[in-house]
Amino acid sequence: MNNEISKLDPIELWENFYQLTRIPRPSHHEEQIRKFLVDFGNSLGLETMQDKSGNVIIRKPATPGMEKCKGVILQGHLDMVPQKNSDKAHDFAKDPIETIIDGEWVRANGTTLGSDNGIGVAAAMAVLASKDLAHGPVEGLFTATEETGMDGAIGLEAGWLKGSILINMDSEDEGELYVGCAGGEDANVKFNYTEVPVPAESIGFKLNVTGLKGGHSGVDIHLGRGNSNKIFFRILKEAYKVCGMRLSSINGGSLRNAIPRETFGIVTVPYATADKLVGLVAGLTNVIKRELSVTEPTLKIELSKTEMPTSLVDEKTQINLTHAIVACPNGVMRMSDTMAGLVETSTNLAIVKSDSEAKTISIACLMRSSVDSARAQLGSRMDSVFTLAGAEVKLAGGYPGWKPNMESPILKTMLKIYENKFGRIPEIRAIHAGLECGILGGTYPNWDMISLGPTIRFPHSPDEKVNIESVSKFWDFLVETLKNIPSK
Repeated sequence: MNNEISKLDPIELWENFYQLTRIPRPSHHEEQIRKFLVDFGNSLGLETMQDKSGNVIIRKPATPGMEKCKGVILQGHLDMVPQKNSDKAHDFAKDPIETIIDGEWVRANGTTLGSDNGIGVAAAMAVLASKDLAHGPVEGLFTATEETGMDGAIGLEAGWLKGSILINMDSEDEGELYVGCAGGEDANVKFNYTEVPVPAESIGFKLNVTGLKGGHSGVDIHLGRGNSNKIFFRILKEAYKVCGMRLSSINGGSLRNAIPRETFGIVTVPYATADKLVGLVAGLTNVIKRELSVTEPTLKIELSKTEMPTSLVDEKTQINLTHAIVACPNGVMRMSDTMAGLVETSTNLAIVKSDSEAKTISIACLMRSSVDSARAQLGSRMDSVFTLAGAEVKLAGGYPGWKPNMESPILKTMLKIYENKFGRIPEIRAIHAGLECGILGGTYPNWDMISLGPTIRFPHSPDEKVNIESVSKFWDFLVETLKNIPSK
């Protein structure tokens, strides 16, 4: 394990982050990181609690002379997104993350890094463990299972936290202060199919779409990246019409909040059209690669012969599934009218997977919007597309956005601190990704909330990386902010 990152500055933060990289913590597998933080708080002699939703809370008293300051909650989430390249052997439930210092950045070796939200967690730990930092009453709030549904934030009950200022550390651009975020909702779709025998005189193929960048479906959705599920079914639709291609199985995407990078399928065609299929796929590959030449230069579409599958998805279901996925909304639906450059509404066609035992094909999408009515309308549109195709549709897991408060006292305080320390005024932004602030603010409506973080690029993908210099500035800004929290 490369521990060179533990020697970076600020060492008190990077040492903590190094420890986090050694602890497996994909969503829904947070037992080890939860125990680690409980032991960490107890080892410091601090009041440490765990609630029934799996959130960990560590409370530290004010340093001498700052007892009258308002209480601050430093908040980050425990889990990370488990994504890896297909050629990388890595078990996120068991293996530590292999970190690499790459010039001005820290990244991982073929997997997600976990800087989202490990840097924020490491910063809160450094404050809690500090012997010489000046601060008022501080609470570390480490929330559970943020990446797949914000379970911890939703389950947090009133009365656990005493502070009145929430500093969320899950944003990804140093020098920007976030005051709002989008809400979200899941679309869960299921097609039931009948297994049918493979026609005689058929030949089996693997059809794989790989090499895409993927990324965070909130942060990166506006970048025009390819969606492997969309590409696969674009090819399937044309190949069915021209060559009689039939679908046996499909495995596309892995996480609802990650733009799908890879889709793998087993298909068949009549032996008589096999050569035509090879030419068709080659032609479509060239077309699609030209379309995505700037955003997806490493896209691969590969067709290779394989053993004959034992059965196929019935033809009617294949046709309905194909039409529905081709028609399914995906990407940016609308940009914000009030904040330049901000996505208002989007959706991510994240997962398409068949289950041969259950004889189902499941589809998972994540819809986001900063306008609740627009999110509801997008949900209605998704429902219409898949209901018309004969699928079962359930909209679930909705959570509210975080409405900006431009009169926020902590915003005004931090604007002044940043300008005094770094010589410029930070930008005030809202983010299209979902932050926990909207949910937490519903439970604690008295909280004054803000979000900040270092510069992280390509989260939710194996290209994830965090800028080293920005971590230092983020830490210095946080420390200075804690020194200047106003009195109650």
